Amino acid sequence: MNKTNRLLMIYPEKCISCGTCELACSLEKENEFKPSNSRISVLRFDMGVTVPMTCFQCDTPSCVAACRTGALVKDTETGIVNVNTEKCIGCRMCEMACPFGNIQYNASTKTPMKCDLCGGDPECAKYCPTGAIEYVPAESSVLKKKREFSAKIAAAISEVKV
Repeated sequence: MNKTNRLLMIYPEKCISCGTCELACSLEKENEFKPSNSRISVLRFDMGVTVPMTCFQCDTPSCVAACRTGALVKDTETGIVNVNTEKCIGCRMCEMACPFGNIQYNASTKTPMKCDLCGGDPECAKYCPTGAIEYVPAESSVLKKKREFSAKIAAAISEVKV
């Protein structure tokens, strides 16, 4: 299957805030267990709500548009937005342009850190112990969401019937 037809599906209701995804990512990318150098972040909210967040590999990425040196480029075959660290001047415009805050700046290397889906084999999804992060074919993710929504509607209707 073409890698362009795959995406990360995130299920916040399954996330237990363990940080395994952050550790797997930082080990893969930086060769150290350091969540602050991960390309995925687990946002921890009040009342136990946690949401893993990473680059959405947008169709029209504002980070790419903001980059004046061409250091960020969207690969037309895979759909992944990649960083060319040789071209990066460390201006951080990409970080400011991302509407979701999914690009971090590495002060040590003076370059942006963003998800590249580990070249099509994302570590975060492989090591998530609860299945809160899955790397799935894009078509199946849409179908799965429709089925889940339909099941919720059917359950709500059956509860209303007397």
